[in-house]
Amino acid sequence: MESLEQFLLAANEIAWGWPMLVLLFGTHIFLTVRLRFIQRYIGKAIKISLGRTREGAGDISQFGALTTALAATIGTGNIIGVATAITAGGPGAVLWMWLTGVFGISTKYTEAVLSVKYRIVARDGSMAGGPMYVLQHGMKAKWLGMVFAALAAFSAFGIGNMVQSHSIATMITEAYAIPPVVTGVVLAILTAAVILGGIKAIAKVCERLVPLMAIFYVTGCLLLIVLNLEEIPHTLELIFTSAFSGHAAAGGFLGAVLRDVIREGISKGLFSNESGLGSAPIVAAAARTRNPVRQALVSASGTFWDTVVVCAITGITLVNSGEWLRGHEGAALTHAAFSGLPVIGSTILAVGLLAFAFSTILGWAYYGEKSAEYLFGTAAVRWYRWAWVVLVLLGSSLSLETVWSFANVANALMALPNLVSLLVLSGVAVAETRRYLWSGKIDDQAEGPVPNDVHERGS
Repeated sequence: MESLEQFLLAANEIAWGWPMLVLLFGTHIFLTVRLRFIQRYIGKAIKISLGRTREGAGDISQFGALTTALAATIGTGNIIGVATAITAGGPGAVLWMWLTGVFGISTKYTEAVLSVKYRIVARDGSMAGGPMYVLQHGMKAKWLGMVFAALAAFSAFGIGNMVQSHSIATMITEAYAIPPVVTGVVLAILTAAVILGGIKAIAKVCERLVPLMAIFYVTGCLLLIVLNLEEIPHTLELIFTSAFSGHAAAGGFLGAVLRDVIREGISKGLFSNESGLGSAPIVAAAARTRNPVRQALVSASGTFWDTVVVCAITGITLVNSGEWLRGHEGAALTHAAFSGLPVIGSTILAVGLLAFAFSTILGWAYYGEKSAEYLFGTAAVRWYRWAWVVLVLLGSSLSLETVWSFANVANALMALPNLVSLLVLSGVAVAETRRYLWSGKIDDQAEGPVPNDVHERGS
């Protein structure tokens, strides 16, 4: 295990070096410019996302697709991920996470446009889409689609499974002294009860769970901020200044150079909102929508809620508490910060983390199984679901450092082929945006998805 940890730490240093940071953040900025700052349509995006009417062919509503994507993104990245970024990179990492969310809106939008445009109707009548289909049918590079699907199916076990179950088990142990294996067993049973019902069952649970859990958790953060309101100006100044200068050692905090600040902020920002990762478009492709642009706007609103709002509030809450100076790491930092809220603080955190992480497990189970289906056919789905349940149990007992390093490396590898497709096919996204959004025809109905067998005959 020690050798594995050392290998993953070394791989993480390489995977999240400057080339990856420049590629990811550069893609965000490039697409923002090409799409004329698509972020300005976020109000329209939120309005469309709240609709639940059947707009076209698909498996779930646009709202269901949004909440399922949010279930996968609003998870431990918004709580433990922010705390880990602050521990390793200092308060300035919060600003880089936030900027990753702001500019990442354009990347999430582009991913969804392409995934809905190139989605197909599977032989069982369900929708299938995502970067693997974009790479195959948009770039005519099926081999690269298979690479993405393999990485997605594999990395899902890290970012969407073991990280989540480990974080829940750690928090429950610290708050209530319940052994991790007990938490793991309960999580595994609950996971099996939902994911064996497929995307419609997952979306049904997420539509109810996501809004409630977000309101519950954000309310707790706001209460903590109000209790220490006089420190907010200093906290905001510290976050901004250290984002461009690093932070000197103080108390139990080891200090961070500028490279660590930027790397931690961007990598944890990706972990939180998944813009550029290629995961959320998989469920976006299952939505009932009139045209690719409408669903893309809905998907883009997910990054706004996830990182621009929730991650920012979490980061301000943790830095404002001052607990990051006392040597707390990861889950311990968030627990210490929420202890500042008398009587109910620990309960709010534990319930919030449980709901966030459990919903992420559900959302990522769908991403992983669709990737496995692309590679091996529908017969692989059942086996993938059961493997998912088993790893939920195992992940609850692994070390934090090993799990996070694995997730970070897997994220970087998964993002590469997806970012290639976004850059190469950015012109397609611009053309679709011009056709439906910039021309004022956002309500127009596009042609339906093409059956898979037609694609196969044409390939």
